[in-house]
Amino acid sequence: MSVKFHVPDMSCGHCKATIEKAFATADPLAELSFDMEGRHVEIESDLDAESLAKLLKEAGYPAEAV
Repeated sequence: MSVKFHVPDMSCGHCKATIEKAFATADPLAELSFDMEGRHVEIESDLDAESLAKLLKEAGYPAEAV
């Protein structure tokens, strides 16, 4: 399943690294692609959209699926 999220608080490489670290722990097989300018992250994972959003929020980056 692939889900795209708008992450308004994501603005730099540190933000990206924090999100990648959170997913490496929770779902090591997840594939993430980032659009830093648009503040979007697309996540390919076996987890559902709600679980992905929860992981982003727990990492400090509340997000909304688009």
